[in-house]
Amino acid sequence: MSRAAGTRRRRTVAAGALSMASLLVMSACSSSDSGSSQSGAAGGSCGTADKKLNMAFVYADTTQNPFQEMALGAKAAADDDGNVKLQLSAPTGIDGPKEVSLFQAVARTATDGVAYETVTPDLFVRPLNSATDADVPVIAVDAAPPPGTKVKTFVANSNTKLGELLGDAYVAQHPKADGQIVLGNDIPSLQLLVQRLDGLQSVLRAKLPNAKVVGPLDSKSSPTDNFNAWKSIVQAHPDATAFIGVGGQDGVSLPLIGKQTGRSYLAGSADLPPEAVQAVKDGKIFALSSPEHWMKGYIAMHLLIQAKRTCKPVPEGWWNSGNLLVDKSNVDSILARQKSPESRRAWFKKEIDKQLADPPLAPLGKAD
Repeated sequence: MSRAAGTRRRRTVAAGALSMASLLVMSACSSSDSGSSQSGAAGGSCGTADKKLNMAFVYADTTQNPFQEMALGAKAAADDDGNVKLQLSAPTGIDGPKEVSLFQAVARTATDGVAYETVTPDLFVRPLNSATDADVPVIAVDAAPPPGTKVKTFVANSNTKLGELLGDAYVAQHPKADGQIVLGNDIPSLQLLVQRLDGLQSVLRAKLPNAKVVGPLDSKSSPTDNFNAWKSIVQAHPDATAFIGVGGQDGVSLPLIGKQTGRSYLAGSADLPPEAVQAVKDGKIFALSSPEHWMKGYIAMHLLIQAKRTCKPVPEGWWNSGNLLVDKSNVDSILARQKSPESRRAWFKKEIDKQLADPPLAPLGKAD
C-alpha cells in the first residue's frame, strides 16, 4: 500500500468515528429532552413518569362512613391518573393492632407511596419509621403523625374550626340561653375529636355564657355501641335542650333515639353518613359539620402520585383540606353530591383545582 493510500484510509476511519460519536451525543440529548418533556420534572428525565405505580391507602375501618369516604377519595385520585395499582386496606371494625399489621404488609409492596389514616396513631411509630427508612413515601391523613416519626406531610381539615362551625350553627337555632347542652365524644383518646370539642365549647362559652354544658361524655364509636351510649345519655338528661356529638355515628343515633322516645331536642354532629344527611333534610339534625373526608383521601393520594410522575418531593407540612357546614341551606346539593363516586368527583373538582393551584400548606405544628 502506498503512503498516500494509507493516509487516506486513516482519515476515513477517523471521520467515521467522529460521525458515530456525534450521533451518540445527539441521541443522548434527544432521549434526555424527551424524558424531561414527558415527566415535567426540572433538570432531566423522570424514571417514574409513565411507570405503573404501586400504592396503598390504609384506613381504620371498612364499616364506618368517615373512613369509607377517605378511601373513595383515594381511589378517585388513582383512577384519575389511570396507571396506579392501588391497595385499599382496613380492618372490619376499629382494631389498631390489626391495622398496624395491614400497614406493614402494604408498605412492603406499595413501595411508590402509602397514605394512611388511623384512630390509634401511637401504635404507628415503629411501622412508620420502618417504612420511611425503606424510602417508602408516606402521608398521614386525618390524624396527625405521632411524635417520633419521620412523616412530614399531613392532609387534614382544621378540627378546631369544625367545632366552631358546629357551635355557631347551634347558636343560630336561638336555643334557650340557659339550656342544658350535652356533648359526646366517640373516641375520647383521639386528639382530633378533642380539638373539635374545644372549638365547639369555645363558641358556647363566648355566645351562650349561661348555658349548662355537660360533658363531653363517652358516646362510643361503633354503630351499636354509639346508639346504646347515646340512649343512656339521653335518658339520664331529661331536661337537656340539645345533644351534640363530634363523631361520625352521632348524627345517625340521635335522630333515631328522638323518634323512639318521643323526645324533642336539638341534635348536631359531624361527618356525613347518609342517614345523618337525610336527618338534616328532615329537620331532625340542625347541622352536620363535615371534615370533607373524601377530599383528604383524594389530595393525599394525588400528592403521592404527582411526586412520582414528576420526580419531585412530596410537599411537606399540614395541608388544610377544609371543612363544610351542612344545614338546610345546602343539604339538597350535598345529598346529590353523595349519590355516587362520579357525583363526588364532579362536585369536588373546583375545590381540588383551587387547592392544587394554591396549596393550603402550613407547618405541621400549626395543625389544629
